[in-house]
Amino acid sequence: MLTLAASCALTTRFVAQQIVAQGALLADSTCQVDGVPSCASEYLLEDVLRQHWKFDADYQYVTSDCGAVDDIFQYHNFTDSEAAAAAVALNAGTDTDCGTAYLQLNVSVADNQTTVARMDQALTRLYHALFTVGYFDGSAYQSLDWSNVATPDAQQLAYQAAYEGMTLLKNDDAFLPLTGSRKKKVAVIGPYANATTQMQGDYSGTPKYIHSPLSAFQNYSAWDVTYANGTAIDGNSTAGFAKAVAAAEASDLVIYLGGIDNSLEQETLDRTTLAWPGNQVDLINQLAACKPVVVVQFGGGQVDDSPLLSNAGVKSVVWAGYPSQDGGNALLDILTGKQSVAGRLPITQYAASYNDEVSIFDINLRPNGSYPGRTYKWFTGKPTLPFGYGLHYTTFSYHWNQKLKHQYNIQHLVESCRHADGSINDLTSFANVSIKVSNTGRRASDYVGLLFISSTNAGPAPRPNKSLVSYSRLHNIQVRGSQQLDLPLTLGSLARANTNGDLTVFPGDYEITLDTDARLTYNFSLKGQPVVIETLPAPKTNYNYTVPVHIQPPSMEAHS
Repeated sequence: MLTLAASCALTTRFVAQQIVAQGALLADSTCQVDGVPSCASEYLLEDVLRQHWKFDADYQYVTSDCGAVDDIFQYHNFTDSEAAAAAVALNAGTDTDCGTAYLQLNVSVADNQTTVARMDQALTRLYHALFTVGYFDGSAYQSLDWSNVATPDAQQLAYQAAYEGMTLLKNDDAFLPLTGSRKKKVAVIGPYANATTQMQGDYSGTPKYIHSPLSAFQNYSAWDVTYANGTAIDGNSTAGFAKAVAAAEASDLVIYLGGIDNSLEQETLDRTTLAWPGNQVDLINQLAACKPVVVVQFGGGQVDDSPLLSNAGVKSVVWAGYPSQDGGNALLDILTGKQSVAGRLPITQYAASYNDEVSIFDINLRPNGSYPGRTYKWFTGKPTLPFGYGLHYTTFSYHWNQKLKHQYNIQHLVESCRHADGSINDLTSFANVSIKVSNTGRRASDYVGLLFISSTNAGPAPRPNKSLVSYSRLHNIQVRGSQQLDLPLTLGSLARANTNGDLTVFPGDYEITLDTDARLTYNFSLKGQPVVIETLPAPKTNYNYTVPVHIQPPSMEAHS
């Protein structure tokens, strides 16, 4: 199941093809397009999704996000009642509601706001989906029970996901990994040190177990662990500082575990600052004045790590995110080098001052005047750490194995890429580049390669700084060994929207780069006239709603 929530619009055929493959779309009414909440948008759900992108099999259905249909009335004020909200959502093509709004459909039908025929259509899609997966035919799914939960494979996957997502942000003097034969005295300090459910983040289930960092560290025979909480996530009390500093002074090194958690950011709760909360940095500074400190930063978003990056006593910083049920063991294995660190930051880490310079209500992406823009594609300032950043415990060298041509004619290129049926879209394969990645360091390691594309003259201005177009992960590259990194490119890698919103391949000069620091670069050009590879249908002039609706004027929306 895929969601319409994050983008607020169906924008790529990749989304459509995944939806068609999986059979269900999640529409979120927390956003709106052209003044219409997405769950109530006949344009999005009928014109684009079902007609243009052929999401029209009898088992393919649309479900709302939880509470989204009720939001049409409660928060968007698009309708005058919950029953009317249920009607416009059902009529637009939202087949089922995660919430209670569809309990009002009896009222909607009685008031001629929707029809029994439309309800039957929605139910037909839903039951066809159940039949498709064998729900009524004795399928394997019917035999699932609790023995199929938390299987060894699932537990291994949870562990792997945890350590593969961890990202090394600082490592002065190759302080990590923590190896050596001598037993280390380790002070384990911070509000995440003994975390359990705190490591799960938002929307988590009930796991069979949760291995906290403290329990994992205490079970590690090479460490003699002393624990002190020190401070809270967003606290100002220094009552725990003395015990934490004493533990640090009596140890060889400090592992501080903190950051942010669901008490500061989750759905319906926005953070008000990008700085480390409370007095955590004050405590870290005092600890770093005593002994070398490794900081493990938890949380889904990013905080400004400038104070840690500039502090010589903070030797290493690891971003752990929300590593969940096996986070403690995964973190231990990253810190000790049992697993290699190769994660990359999934978002930009802005300076704390960014929050004061940019209004939270201005969600435009592109820079404009004094407004610096948002995301790695458009931000014109200097981030604390860029999107895609991540260090390793080893070093690599890179060489092109397979490159692009130096020049392409756009018309010839597009024609040569067409599928057998003559169709073309942004997922159509364009080329494959490959890179020989060699381990020149002293430890075996995974490696994640990110390929970006940029142009200073292709398509309408303003142009993005760069765009991530391909990535892949290599596993366990041995010392003095090499592996081939394959990075496929599609026509969508080259395309941008024109002024009408059509996905277009433009002539111009392009550059592809490997990684955030451009370890490899290659330049090529596209010649000829622009070619449109995807055109969304234009919205109709009017849509016939069965209830009074209040469409928000476009001037009140943020456009990016």
